[in-house]
Amino acid sequence: MPKVSSVIVPYAAYLRVYEPLAAFPEPERAHWARYAHRPEHPTYQDELRRSLADLLPTPPVAVPVHESADAFVLELDGVVHVCPWRTRLRGWQALGDLGEELPPPVLDAVLPPVLREQAAQDYERWLARNPDARPWIRTATWQVPLNWFVLVADEEREYVKGTAEEVPVLRYRTPMVQARRRVARGLRALRDSVDEGPLIDGLVDVGRWLEEFHPRSLVELDYGGLVHVLPAGDLEGDHSAADVAAGIDALRRGDPVAAGRAYGRLVERWRAVRDLRSAN
Repeated sequence: MPKVSSVIVPYAAYLRVYEPLAAFPEPERAHWARYAHRPEHPTYQDELRRSLADLLPTPPVAVPVHESADAFVLELDGVVHVCPWRTRLRGWQALGDLGEELPPPVLDAVLPPVLREQAAQDYERWLARNPDARPWIRTATWQVPLNWFVLVADEEREYVKGTAEEVPVLRYRTPMVQARRRVARGLRALRDSVDEGPLIDGLVDVGRWLEEFHPRSLVELDYGGLVHVLPAGDLEGDHSAADVAAGIDALRRGDPVAAGRAYGRLVERWRAVRDLRSAN
């Protein structure tokens, strides 16, 4: 469980894939094997602080110059699984999304156009040399996308209350094979019941992403910094994955009323976060 820090960077949730060491080619496999045996590993807050620190210099560093050699490590049933940070790749991808999230004057103040243009050119050249590159981590600010909840089940939910020294944790972990099955079942139910839209598009996108990884990987949905936005009582009672599953099951049964009730619970639960985001 993460320690409480005097500087906590909140408001981001994460979808991660942990691949077994066997999925990595040499010499990368040997690197991660050594890395996994270190006595301590950095947390998601450490990763986020490092990326934000790059924005402090003048001019700011839009994308790290070198790729990170860090990762999240998870051992299950004696098998070591690794989730590389790949902060450089994710930085390029996040930079492409900023135009949709920030007004132009704010974006230009944070990252001047000349820096963004240079980063885009660097990414284009790098991608030509690494056409199959993909991140092991997806990030969402101020929300957990509904399509992420399709991948997990309520019985996989792990909630740990916070204390004076420990921050709370809310996450789900599931085998890759289960996540892929749920995507397929969810898409069938949605396409039989509703028109094409953001939920279906998002589920198709995340399903394609999952297909890029080893079948014995683990998928983790982590509320990350959102645990600092949701009140403790709301966090403990948050069973959004169960509501999404109930809504999809209702659509499969042809019961739009029950599906609407499940969706209503989700909207009400996340209203406080949405209002806080608007206030900021």
